[in-house]
Amino acid sequence: MALEPVQVIDPTATARHATTERRTARFLLTGIALVFLALFLVLPLVSVFVEAFRKGPAEYFAAFSEPDAQAAIRLTLLVASIAVPLNVVFGVVAAWAIAKFEFKGKAFLTTLIDLPFSVSPVISGLVYVLLFSSQSALGPWLKSHGIEILFAVPGIVLATMFVTFPFVARELIPLMQEQGTTDEEAALSLGANGWQTFWHVTLPNIKWGLLYGVLLCNARAMGEFGAVSVVSGHIRGLTNTMPLHVEILYNEYNFVAAFAVASLLALLALVTLVLKTLLELRYGAELRAVGGH
Repeated sequence: MALEPVQVIDPTATARHATTERRTARFLLTGIALVFLALFLVLPLVSVFVEAFRKGPAEYFAAFSEPDAQAAIRLTLLVASIAVPLNVVFGVVAAWAIAKFEFKGKAFLTTLIDLPFSVSPVISGLVYVLLFSSQSALGPWLKSHGIEILFAVPGIVLATMFVTFPFVARELIPLMQEQGTTDEEAALSLGANGWQTFWHVTLPNIKWGLLYGVLLCNARAMGEFGAVSVVSGHIRGLTNTMPLHVEILYNEYNFVAAFAVASLLALLALVTLVLKTLLELRYGAELRAVGGH
């Protein structure tokens, strides 16, 4: 009895056949994606700059010479310069604890880190109002000691920190979990203490993921509107950040100045996007392990 030859099936060819769409379908899907991006991303971004320069460069740059605009820019930079470093410290510590150690409440801590992603920024600002207002338990004590939280820089910093603190931690946790503890254990076995291990082993291994998280955290800190709007009091020249200043100018029908300041925030977003792309191109393998980017 003659045996029939066994047909060998190439699994890669089968996979290619199963995942390859027709050319028409590829063009259609790509076209839909491009049209969507053009309508909802590129066109609004272009319109910001068109409206900002509608009356010429002189009017555009004059919008930044206003004292209120300069105060808003300074306050935005100040808040970011305080909130981002504090979030970096928290993010590194939280990621190190979660990725390198086992302890009770670890899952609960991870859930708490994600809380700002699921809570409206307006609600987070309202929480600070309830905590520090004159009708709260802390309000009268703070007022008697001359400490101002609401409608002042501390309240804006707290609100900004709340909405931005997950960014660094959530970028570092997957990266540090994937790296494991082998390098740290080797350093400890060679006589290094905890600080030396962190500074010379852990930190170099996470530096690009850390930079990526700082980049996202800074962009969100400068562009935050909802939480800051609730706690700031909208005091012109004192507690208005750039997003709040844009809202005030727009409500006053000062469209050129509003779009001029908005264009500065848009430039920040574009710079963030460029830096993000450069990081992904240079350190793609490592960054793909960080949050799946």
